[in-house]
Amino acid sequence: MTDRPLSLLKLCIAIALGVWLGFIAIALTTWLASRYLFPQSLAPVAQAVQQLGNPAAVAPEPPNRMFEQYQQNLQRQEQQQTLEQARNNPRNLSNPKCQFWLQQDQNAPTEKTRANVLQLCD
Repeated sequence: MTDRPLSLLKLCIAIALGVWLGFIAIALTTWLASRYLFPQSLAPVAQAVQQLGNPAAVAPEPPNRMFEQYQQNLQRQEQQQTLEQARNNPRNLSNPKCQFWLQQDQNAPTEKTRANVLQLCD
C-alpha cells in the first residue's frame, strides 16, 4: 500500500513534465517555421526595432501646420476686430484721412489699406 502513493506521485510528475516538454516543443516548432517559411513578414518588425535602437536617425518633426493656421486665424480675428472698432468709433467721423482709408478698405481690402486704417484711425 505504501508503494501506491509513490507511484501516483511519479505518474503526476511524469505527466506534468510531458505537458511542459510538449508545450516547449510546439512553441519552438512554431517559431522555427515562422522564421524560415515567412522571413519577409518579419522585416518590418526588425526595421522598427532597429529604428527604436537608433534615436539619432529619427528626423525632427516639422512644425504643426494646424497650430500655424490657428495663429493666423487668431491674428486675422484681432485685425478684423480692430477694423470694426475703427469703423464704429464716432471720433473717426471727423477725420477725413481715416474716412478715406476706411472706405478704401471696405471697397478693396488690401494689406496697405488695413495698415493705413490701423495707423490713421483711433
